[in-house]
Amino acid sequence: MSPLYERVDPFIGTGATDLPAPQGLAATWWWPKPQVGNTHPGAVHPFGMVSACPYSGAYPTGYGLYDFNTEGVPDLLYDRPVASGFTHFQQSGTGAIRKYYNYFRVTPMLGPLDDLGTTWDLLDEVAEPGYYAATLSSGVRCELTVGPKSAVHRYTFPANDTARIVVDASTGGLAIPHSRTVPLKAHLTLLEPGVAQGEIHVEGVPLAVHLEVDAPGWRQLLWYDRRLMPGGTRLDFDYIRPTTLRPFGLIFMGPSRAEQTVEVRLGFSLRGCTTARDNLHRDVAAFTDRRARTASSWRDHLGKVEIDAGSDDQATVFGTALYHSLIKPCFAPDESPSWTTEGPYAFDICTMWDIYRTQLPLMTTLFPERSVALAGALLSICEQEGNLPIGYRMAKGADRFSRQGSALAHTFLADLCQLDLPGIDWDWAMVHLEADLRRTYGEDYLVHGVAHPISHTLDLAYAYHCTAEIARKVRDRPLAKQLRDLAHGWRAAYDPATGLLRDSTFYEGGRWNYSFRLLHDMRARIALAGGDEAFVGLLDRFFGYHAAPVTQPGVAPSVTEMDAGYGLCRFEGLNNEPDYEAPWSYHYAGRPDRTAEVVQAAVANQFGTGRGGLPGNDDSGGLSAWYVWATLGLFPVAGQNLFLLNAPAVAESTTRLPSGDLSITTTGFEPVETGGPVSYVQSVAVDGKTLERPWISGRELRRVRNLHLELGPRPSGWGTRIRPPSTSDPTGGAA
Repeated sequence: MSPLYERVDPFIGTGATDLPAPQGLAATWWWPKPQVGNTHPGAVHPFGMVSACPYSGAYPTGYGLYDFNTEGVPDLLYDRPVASGFTHFQQSGTGAIRKYYNYFRVTPMLGPLDDLGTTWDLLDEVAEPGYYAATLSSGVRCELTVGPKSAVHRYTFPANDTARIVVDASTGGLAIPHSRTVPLKAHLTLLEPGVAQGEIHVEGVPLAVHLEVDAPGWRQLLWYDRRLMPGGTRLDFDYIRPTTLRPFGLIFMGPSRAEQTVEVRLGFSLRGCTTARDNLHRDVAAFTDRRARTASSWRDHLGKVEIDAGSDDQATVFGTALYHSLIKPCFAPDESPSWTTEGPYAFDICTMWDIYRTQLPLMTTLFPERSVALAGALLSICEQEGNLPIGYRMAKGADRFSRQGSALAHTFLADLCQLDLPGIDWDWAMVHLEADLRRTYGEDYLVHGVAHPISHTLDLAYAYHCTAEIARKVRDRPLAKQLRDLAHGWRAAYDPATGLLRDSTFYEGGRWNYSFRLLHDMRARIALAGGDEAFVGLLDRFFGYHAAPVTQPGVAPSVTEMDAGYGLCRFEGLNNEPDYEAPWSYHYAGRPDRTAEVVQAAVANQFGTGRGGLPGNDDSGGLSAWYVWATLGLFPVAGQNLFLLNAPAVAESTTRLPSGDLSITTTGFEPVETGGPVSYVQSVAVDGKTLERPWISGRELRRVRNLHLELGPRPSGWGTRIRPPSTSDPTGGAA
């Protein structure tokens, strides 16, 4: 089992989906969302505050080729990779952040300041964890690396009399209509030769930078409206209006020798220039040292999992999936711009509805200390800003994405509560968890017994169940009973006549996509649908058993085309997130063989190498984390401290948990390939003892040292009799 660090390809997901034609079940799945991963190849630190990336202004990260798009094949904004400079702070894989981030653009130039904003071709691009490099068509070689709160650029110039590095403090967002960020106010100060600092207020947040440039003998000046300001040492803008904005920033200029390198080091803070300076000096030495330290951190993080990959391509896809799973949230301890106390802070918790089922459980499993920090940040956000966020970024504003979901942090916190880790006051947490259930859509749930969009009814019922478990943990039995009673409200969301959700509006899907959520009482859910056979029949129809292949949307699909696709009522094939967990619903009906067929079809058909290797938005690592779990043969039932078992996609893996190493081994393994045979679990042994049930608890997972699965080419009786727990039958039971 080779280390995964060398296998990571940060370019995966940066281009339009380009996978071989799907076969079998996967050919029947329909993709409603953009067919692109929306990732970027820029330099990032594991869970770091800062990223640095070439900037073309394209949608949605600022890197790449594509125009604004919400469905189908993305339309081109450029026909080749280009950049006008290098910016900081990018999302990873989400679908529509648009104007946020891409601040403090740094551009190496050989021409006049009037050329600022010109795009140059990006040649010879290289990316690895924590490092990006490319040569601009101007001839300047550009390298980027980052620390947790800093970035370092290194530019290698050709011989030139007018080399310069321009920092544009006025730019932000994207170079497409209605997507530019304009600072409300700003100031810049030259402190001494090669040293400057400044602060801009963007989207309601103060972002400070301390900047040091290693270019002895070069002049440094401020500039405004593309004109130099000789002798000036400060620029101050107390109020900037979008209609009157003129670009402004810093410039460092002088002659360059052939192969001369210039380093630009930037420390960032949301709490002023002094803290930005301290962050820089804490994070950074020279470029080479910073790159090595960040690479070492990535090796440690990616070393948490090793797999016996069947091919180089599989190692690359898996290593990159794990890498993409460890980029967000952005942790920025002691940096909250909204309150003055010290302590945990995190942003880019975008988007909770994508990550709460896959990526956050992976973080909790591998890095529980990170989850404790995130819990503290979420609770502080709730206390200071009034709600547990559904989505959160480095920006203020009322649009906290509440339409997409309700009370999803409760699921994350319920899993974390079971670990008995220090650092969280659960009595304090209970105050906010219970109060948050009564906000926004929660009021409809309490008053009317149902909330629309109807998926919010499922969110809230599940959140009541999760919060009841936390109340039980803190020994508040009356509150736990009250919350458990309210958790029964999921039933009102379903129509017993169809076994599906009632008619409603839905976010990025239809009632079929949301009907197979893993609830806390799947036993009663299946009974409501008419029992095992009827429930499996619904799932088979949803996953396209015996259905004809479908045609995916193209560029700018018509309303008629999209309506016809939604009318298929089909699994979205990991192109989108509402039905991520649906394949494991079969487990609760005694059909783990069906789970194996669907999951292996997804692993074999929906992921690949190259820029087009993802079927849809990576969603802050939510999609990538799904692949990690599926490859290992585990799936977390978020909020229930439970893992469902399935045939893994590798013969052997080792996961380094805080409690010790967990090895997952197999006999009878066959490689997972497009059009290849399906492997079914025949039996499971946990540390040598037979396990007949298709699940293990989180507590067991932390104690187990070896999980051995015997696989075979035909379905077996394993997992058909004992079902995963439901609240109406919490121990699992016979069919």
